[in-house]
Amino acid sequence: MNLSCMIIDDEPNAVSLLEMLVQQSTEWQLKARCYDALEALAFLKENAVDFIFLDINMPQLTGMELAALLPPQTRIVFTTAYSEYAAESYTFQTIDYLLKPITLKRFLSSVLKIEAYFVRHEPASPLLPATGQTPAPGQDYFFVKSGKVLRKILLKDILYFEGEKEYVRLVTGQEQLLIYRRLKDIEEQVLLPFIRVHNSYIINSEQLVKIEDNHIYIANKRIPISEKFRDGFMAVINKRKF
Repeated sequence: MNLSCMIIDDEPNAVSLLEMLVQQSTEWQLKARCYDALEALAFLKENAVDFIFLDINMPQLTGMELAALLPPQTRIVFTTAYSEYAAESYTFQTIDYLLKPITLKRFLSSVLKIEAYFVRHEPASPLLPATGQTPAPGQDYFFVKSGKVLRKILLKDILYFEGEKEYVRLVTGQEQLLIYRRLKDIEEQVLLPFIRVHNSYIINSEQLVKIEDNHIYIANKRIPISEKFRDGFMAVINKRKF
């Protein structure tokens, strides 16, 4: 797939590794390598890319601080040695979260995820800093295998995913389907408005009715919010809180 990207990282060795992986494993166009946030902001004012590889631990501005300054539709792949920012990262349009040191196997997995994202969001036009647009809600879908049938499911219709050992229960307002996947696999494929709130649950925040006593209410379902995922979940909610 022909995509454009840039790398923002203050570590030259990390930049070189990512550049090599991009060149050897993809057909993507690497438009820029920036070693600090200010250099990156200057580049993005004049240039468009489909997504950015963004380090978190940088001088002047951290990757999280930089992400907050970018247009909300900017697609990001975070690259970091710190796992504790993973939940917070998904308050942005995060496609993936790569932990350093980045292995070839993990990078190839990320390539599949990134390209699948842009297939779902075609036409994948580059995002300009001030004028990029996200896809209209309700246009995304995927197919779920149920027995011998592939069922088309609109993302907007999904209430939540519930993990059940080796299966995931997909729940809409009309039906429930069992998928032979792990909840972690589902989490890696979906973006906002889907949010992991518990080891057993991913919810569609657009279907949320209320939050009360550390629980989420969707339709007639009461879903707990675990401590592990609470901060990331509330960071998304607080952006829409009066």
